[in-house]
Amino acid sequence: MTAFIIANMAPIMFVSLVVMLLLGYPAAFSLGAVGLFFAIIGVELGQFHPDFLQALPERVYGVMNNDTLLAIPFFTFMGLVLERSGMAEDLLDTIGQLFGTIRGGLAYAVIFVGALLAATTGVVAASVISMGLISLPIMLRYGYDRSVASGVIAASGTLAQIIPPSLVLIVMADQLGKSVGDMYEGAFVPGLVLAGLYALYAFLVSMIWPKAAPGLPKEAIGFREENGDRGLVSLGFLFLASCAFGWFMMRSSTTRGADYVVLSMFYGIIFAFVVAVLNWGIEKLTGFRFLSKMAQQTTFVMVPPLFLIFLVLGTIFIGIATPTEGGAMGAAGALILGAAKRRLSWDLIRQATESTAKLSAFVVFILVGARIFSLTFYGVNGHVWVEHLLTSLPGGQVGFLIFVNALVFVLAFFLDFFELAFIVIPLLGPAAEKLGIDLIWFGVILGVNMQTSFMHPPFGFALFYLRSVAPKERYTDRVTGKRMDPVTTGQIYWGAVPFVVIQIIMVGLVIAFPSMVMHYKGVQTNIDPSTIKIEVPQIELPPLDLGPPQK
Repeated sequence: MTAFIIANMAPIMFVSLVVMLLLGYPAAFSLGAVGLFFAIIGVELGQFHPDFLQALPERVYGVMNNDTLLAIPFFTFMGLVLERSGMAEDLLDTIGQLFGTIRGGLAYAVIFVGALLAATTGVVAASVISMGLISLPIMLRYGYDRSVASGVIAASGTLAQIIPPSLVLIVMADQLGKSVGDMYEGAFVPGLVLAGLYALYAFLVSMIWPKAAPGLPKEAIGFREENGDRGLVSLGFLFLASCAFGWFMMRSSTTRGADYVVLSMFYGIIFAFVVAVLNWGIEKLTGFRFLSKMAQQTTFVMVPPLFLIFLVLGTIFIGIATPTEGGAMGAAGALILGAAKRRLSWDLIRQATESTAKLSAFVVFILVGARIFSLTFYGVNGHVWVEHLLTSLPGGQVGFLIFVNALVFVLAFFLDFFELAFIVIPLLGPAAEKLGIDLIWFGVILGVNMQTSFMHPPFGFALFYLRSVAPKERYTDRVTGKRMDPVTTGQIYWGAVPFVVIQIIMVGLVIAFPSMVMHYKGVQTNIDPSTIKIEVPQIELPPLDLGPPQK
């Protein structure tokens, strides 16, 4: 028995950790306890040198001294302040009015706002809860299928997992030893493509089952002109003019990829905001306006979050700010937006600060436990076992990616994304690097895959968040006065299944088309390193006169 334990110490250690997590013990304490327990066993069996434990204080201090992890509380605080300041409510109301009459329009609005909230908050819980409270009653009021409505809301909220400034991408970059800015830039396009796949699913549902995703009745649409027109032509012209202005400003730039998109968007929103302000000023002075009510309302609601996206992501992408500095500017910007909307209060700041402190402490404790576990795991040559296991898989890089994604998908049924990032990613990264896999690409693939941990029935956190705000009993709609049926847990779970399938498809697309991620590398140099010749000039030194030898 002793010989078996000595020969299989690493796999026994890993299985023991999984068993403790499945029994419901907190991840941080499970990691630390398993690490210390097997360190003691390893010392007794001669498989673990006790000197390894001397590195433990330095590892714990390294967690607290990690500047990259400072971005987590900043982005969390920014997201919570924005969610509590009513930005999500304003966006959903305005975009819902914009798409409302189109079949499936409310679903498109929820997906669009979900992507926008993801790019400003980065917090899944805030996005799902705010959209569940605001949009779910409206979707049920106008006849949306409960499973469709629930799935769209939960999936759109989880876009905060992959669209920067996602918290999991910060952790992923830290665990893989890569730049957070590169991870953000690599995930930008896949995040938008995933949102597009969600919208495509909503379109197919509205075409195949029209009653499951109807459009809003005309009487439910506001922001109309005096002649009854919705003013969409004016909004369309403003949008095209803003895009043209952004392109004009960037026409001579050599920037490409996410940097180009973000900078073009910045110039476009500045143009749209200036036009809307001029329209408002002229209307106040003369009573004449050249923009429709819908165009002006959409501009004033959309510009603040879009400007905040540039303030955070734009400065990171173009290299002006580090992710930590970008997070700090985002937190300050969220406070300014909240104050501008006159919704900022000490109570709001206190609640956001307390929630941020709890999440940050949760992350740090898990990371400390992970350091203890990994120290023992490496001490018993666990990293060698994992590397040999994964690099010997058939199929090379493709076989490795298929196996790893299948493993992460299964583990996501039981573990949340923080636990996956701190436990599994450090074991997979070295093997991926040895196989020649780009770690940013690998991190984005796993980020999309780990997004399913929020949507897996029955343990998906996004489903729990939605369940907490969805009606559990029959209720009276406050607008129509009708008695409405509740949303059952089964309907929420069934609504999530198609989006889990979409997320799996997205994993396959990122693997099949690496260029979606690889643009983070920018323009490569054409210089051949073999032609570089370094010449060191010869320097003649004056002779040293040490004088006559001393007696």
